[in-house]
Amino acid sequence: MLIHPWDAASDDEALAFVRANQFGHLVASGRDREVPVIVPTQFLVVDASTLLLHLARPNPVWRAIEENPAVVMSVAGDWAYVEGAWKVPPETGEDPRLGVPTTYYAAVQLVCHAEPVDDPAGKLEILRAQLADLDHGLADPAEHHRRLPGIRGLRLAVRELRGKFKYGGNADEAHRLYVAQRLAERDGPGDAPARAHLLRRLG
Repeated sequence: MLIHPWDAASDDEALAFVRANQFGHLVASGRDREVPVIVPTQFLVVDASTLLLHLARPNPVWRAIEENPAVVMSVAGDWAYVEGAWKVPPETGEDPRLGVPTTYYAAVQLVCHAEPVDDPAGKLEILRAQLADLDHGLADPAEHHRRLPGIRGLRLAVRELRGKFKYGGNADEAHRLYVAQRLAERDGPGDAPARAHLLRRLG
């Protein structure tokens, strides 16, 4: 993705966003395919270098991973449409009809090496780690041992982190504060988190 210098995220900022949004699209290009295999999936961030997840055995992504273990986990969110008129604060005296609309959003792409996990102990380790993070009240996954053959685990070794936080970083403080005010007034889906990112990056 295109990342302008004013939208670039530090690794810590990008990883924090991924930790807070552990659902994304696993993209496996395979070899000589017309289009990649793209799988929406929950995953677990173990640390800055490791993601864990599991998928059904019939998933077509496994064949693509066998062809080429280089994959991308793509995570995006906290988006809000910014109306054109919002880009023209009243004190500028400019015509608000000439404002250029845009969309604010956060996006992180993790370039990874994919390692399938097929041994029962390894799959149980992944399931236990995911459940410990998401759902503490369930029985140990070993209680469902008959279902284990139906899934495969996946360990992703993170090789590169690409983070983009597009929240008006190319505009001056007055323009960004005016957009923040408009987002607060509209208060639609996505407006509050987008505004929080805008103000945080404004410092």
